[in-house]
Amino acid sequence: MNLLPTLPRLLAIVALCTATALAYVPPLAAQQSIAPDRADKAAIEQIVREYLMAHPEVIVESLSAYQQREEAAQAEEQRKALTTRQEELFKNPTSPVLGNSQGDVTLVEFFDYQCGYCKAVHPDVQRLLESDGKIRLVSKEFPILGPASVTASRAALAAQKQGKYDALHKALMENRGQLDDDKIMRIAGSVGLDMERLKKDMQAPEIQEILQRNVRLAGELNIRGTPAFIIGDQIVPGAVSLDRLKEMVAQGRAGG
Repeated sequence: MNLLPTLPRLLAIVALCTATALAYVPPLAAQQSIAPDRADKAAIEQIVREYLMAHPEVIVESLSAYQQREEAAQAEEQRKALTTRQEELFKNPTSPVLGNSQGDVTLVEFFDYQCGYCKAVHPDVQRLLESDGKIRLVSKEFPILGPASVTASRAALAAQKQGKYDALHKALMENRGQLDDDKIMRIAGSVGLDMERLKKDMQAPEIQEILQRNVRLAGELNIRGTPAFIIGDQIVPGAVSLDRLKEMVAQGRAGG
């Protein structure tokens, strides 16, 4: 899961570097007999440029400090969101539950049916549930990879009403190649769903509400890609190994 900085973050970094560099302008301007209040823009820009060319470490230090502050702020926001959104994360009745619904530890997964990393980790998630009968897996549909992802999530959520969420979820995850609406419907039909009922249920307002809530929740938790796993107070992004999943479950059971 590779996430590039957003444009606002890049602009903030540039602004920070500029502000840091400008802090050196008054003494430099004085050395060159340029009064800061009368120095024109071109003169200041030249002074800043010359200083940064001579001292590029200023930019590196500024970027490092900015990144540390960003990471600390994000970690704090995640911590707050994990504390305040426990019910929606772990106990929302509209979120499908796989594994043991009465399990002694809850693992949450945000995923997209077109995400290659989600498909890669899916077999390990299945093995985890099969080897440990006390795990409660909460599925958070998070369709962020285009219209087909949204259609797939709508179909999976609608399949709950026919008791077929698990079957369709598994079939969609095991599909190879890109999805489109026709392919999704063929896969849904292959697991024994009543297709007319499914198509009607997919348009229900509550399906859209579930997806919107998941997107908002992911935003509050600073989850920007898939898959992402949550257990206890940990958010673990990416296609982690089976051993790492087992480690997370053990830590969750131990309360840490």
